[in-house]
Parts: sequence; C-alpha cells; structure tokens
Amino acid sequence: MKVLGTGSALPSMVVTNDDLSKMVETNDEWIRTRTGICSRRVLSTESITDLAVLAAQRCIEDAGIACADIDYILCHNMIGDTIAPSMAALINKEIKANCPTLDLNSACTGFIYSLDVAEALLKNGRAKNILVVCAEQTTYFTDWEKRETCVLFGDGAGAVVVTSGGEDYEFKISTQYSDALNCNRRYHGTPFREKQDVYPFLEMRGRDVFKLAVTHSSDDIKTVLAKKGITPDEVKYFLLHQANVRILDAIRHDMELTEEKFPYNINDHGNTSSASIPMLLDELNKAGKINEGDYLVLSAFGAGFTSGACLLKW
Repeated sequence: MKVLGTGSALPSMVVTNDDLSKMVETNDEWIRTRTGICSRRVLSTESITDLAVLAAQRCIEDAGIACADIDYILCHNMIGDTIAPSMAALINKEIKANCPTLDLNSACTGFIYSLDVAEALLKNGRAKNILVVCAEQTTYFTDWEKRETCVLFGDGAGAVVVTSGGEDYEFKISTQYSDALNCNRRYHGTPFREKQDVYPFLEMRGRDVFKLAVTHSSDDIKTVLAKKGITPDEVKYFLLHQANVRILDAIRHDMELTEEKFPYNINDHGNTSSASIPMLLDELNKAGKINEGDYLVLSAFGAGFTSGACLLKW
C-alpha cells in the first residue's frame, strides 16, 4: 500500500485560548501548559460535509488522478451531518466518483483503522485507488461550560488516496475496553421506549486516558517496527494523534527520540480526533518535508479503548 496524495480542510473560524477565557474560568497559560494548544478551528458557517468534500478534492488533485479513478470511498467520522445517507455517500455525490462507499467509527484511532480496511480491499483486488477521508466535528459534542474538555477540541478534515504496491508497511490495531472516554447519544424516545435523560457531551477521565494512550501507543509503535525489522532511527517522522502535547512528549521520551522526529500541529488545531494525523500528514507533504523512501509511523488512540499504529514507506 502506498500513498498517492493528501488533502485537508479547516473551518474559517479561529477560537483562541483568550476567547475561551471569556466563556469559562481559564486562561491562555493554563491551557497551553497543560495541553500545548493555543487555538483551534471551529465550525460555524460551514458543515463538516463541506470540509470532507474539500479535503477529498484537494487530495485527489494532489494524487494526480481523476475522481473517476477512485474505486472506493472510506470515511471515518464520529458524527456527521446526517444519520443517512453516510458521509462517504455524500462525498461521492459531490466528487462524482460513482463507487462503493462506507462510513467507519473507531473514535480518534479512526485513520489507522480506515487504512487497515483500505489495505485489505487493495490486497484482495477489490479496489485500485481508495479515498480515505477523516472528517470530525468534535465541537458538536463538547460541553462549552466544562473547562476540562472544551479547551481541547477542534474541527477539521484530512484525506489520503492510497493504492496497491509496495511491501514496506505494517499494522497493529486493538481494542481493550475502557470507559475512560465516553459520549452518550442523544435519544428522543419512541411510542415504545421512554426518552432517556443522558449527559450528551464527551466525558473523560484525563489521567486514565493519559496512561492508556502512552502505554498502548508506545507498544503499538514498537510492535510494527519490530515486525519489519526497522529501527526508530530509520523512521523520518512519527505522526501521532494530536490529543495533548504532554501525551506526545511522554511517548517520545519512552521511545528515547528527539523532538524533530515528532512533528505536531495541536498548537493551532487542537484535538481533531481521527482527522489529526491525515491533516498533519498533508501539512508535511505540502511543505515538501517527506521524500520518496522515507519511513513514517502513524499512531493513534481513542475511546473504546482503541489504539493502532501503521508503518508506511513513502
């Protein structure tokens, strides 16, 4: 499996830490020192489908192929603009690829899981060029009166086109249940089932998430490297889910590697869930910082508790 192109899209609205200090009891220093976040992009006039389509179009253009060359669309999102049709189907409608579509949901690990599904489709000959889009509106289920979570999240979309070819890739994905991260669905009831009063926003036990993230991500990274006999020094970049700078630093320290190998964009985007890695990948690609033959390791973790890592050769 090889990456042909990348793309991303962000909302136009920027919400800074100072903006949040007017909404909840916090300040810029408190947020930056605990999360590494200075600002985040938040949906206002756009829809998440708008961002998904734009990221897809930019990705296909970067890949140098036509929309008609896409054989399958995979879209990861935790909550879209519609229950049905799927967001992948809505992307298909706009780009006119006229191919099979499928939505996935494995929380913040979604990009790794989506690539794993794409690899299986490529390997069995079901598709040649697969568009993978991760589009997340995490601010939709954020409690904007709760300081512990509202400072963390942002919205955005990232995409890649992958094709068959190359053997220098490896995956590890897993789910080991934990309720350290949870978000209940709003339920309005039916004539046969009473309406359930639930807290409809994300709930998180921060310390538990930190421990799970560092333990699983470090183990996943070491596993995929060992399977291919690649040393950490041979890897150009480790692209981690942009959840919290403290988590990123802890994983880096565990790997005993330099900061240069762990690029990040959480300072400007916040936690964009599954979109964070493809967005960061697109930024590095468009900046010319990834060269043919470079090894990359992608690693993510999220509610479930899901985790996964992927070794790729550019």
